[in-house]
Amino acid sequence: MAKERLAVHAVILAGGRGTRFWPRSRTRTPKQLLNIVDKDTMLQQTVARLKPLIPAERIWTVTTAEQAAAVRKQIPAAARKRVLIEPLGRNTAVAMGLAAVHLRHVARGDALMAVLPADHYIEQPQKFLKIVNAALDAAREPGRMVVLGIPPTRPETGFGYIERTGAPVGAKGFPVFAVRRFTEKPELKLAQEYLATGNYHWNAGMFFWRVSAFLENLGSFLPKTHAALEKLADFIGTRNYERQLRAIYAQLENISVDYAVLEPATRAEGPPRVFVIPAEVGWSDIGSWAAVYQLLAKKPGENVFAGPGHTLDGQGNFLWSPSKFVAAIGVRDLIVVETPDALLICPRDRAQEVGKIVKWLEEQELRKLL
Repeated sequence: MAKERLAVHAVILAGGRGTRFWPRSRTRTPKQLLNIVDKDTMLQQTVARLKPLIPAERIWTVTTAEQAAAVRKQIPAAARKRVLIEPLGRNTAVAMGLAAVHLRHVARGDALMAVLPADHYIEQPQKFLKIVNAALDAAREPGRMVVLGIPPTRPETGFGYIERTGAPVGAKGFPVFAVRRFTEKPELKLAQEYLATGNYHWNAGMFFWRVSAFLENLGSFLPKTHAALEKLADFIGTRNYERQLRAIYAQLENISVDYAVLEPATRAEGPPRVFVIPAEVGWSDIGSWAAVYQLLAKKPGENVFAGPGHTLDGQGNFLWSPSKFVAAIGVRDLIVVETPDALLICPRDRAQEVGKIVKWLEEQELRKLL
């Protein structure tokens, strides 16, 4: 059947700033371009996970003008011509729409599209790849949109949730469930209820669909943005493309794909359009320095160093200073991150607040520190 011959493309979203990873994360070198938990950067790890399944010439990266040069250095040569630069940050619905019209242009028709964040950690890459393959297989069905859901391990209030419903259908040995609804970050009591039911998964922001399915749904639920992107599509490959891109992008809605497309699609009449595959793959969004500590600490209370160091009567500390010896006495559960021009010190349980420091730096117009 023709649908079996659809080419598979990956779209990596790599335009975020990662403000909670200041002072290492800066405008030109955000979290995804840093070696946060390994010698390779988060972007390099994401590309490496995909390469056994998707060739480099079909791996697209959506990023910003400030980050484009660094992105190109970190991806395979064949993927560099697939870097798409957004003139303005317009959230995930627009970034995916931009990629979809470019992908359709190159494929000269329909194709399968895997959309993935550039800055997530996957402990089990081989199992992840099998699940991605199953998700792409499920997404071959016209009109279907498939998401990966992470089975929750705790009543987390910082993630969105996906509620599944009904009996599963199969895809390459993995269960695929219809999605009943997407829910936003819940209060603790509600998160505990979600965990108890077994029907909820964390939304990891990984999506799979035909280009045609995504653009049809974008047209239904975000018609102005869809129309503007279709207008832009006429200029792909022409000398007027950059000028049209800047003019059109300013008009587009700043909204996430979850709000814009997936949530309304679950409420649409007719058979289910959105499906979820549970993905127990050792996933982490690595949302803060505290999350990095949790990944790197081999046992509770261990001190994690980036370089040489020693502690006396200290435990649970993350001490990132690769070029200096760090000596710590009597301190517990601290985050310390040093760069040539800045030093961050905070309790581990307040690591989520680092973004507030970045906001203050912006207000003070201390651009050298941004």
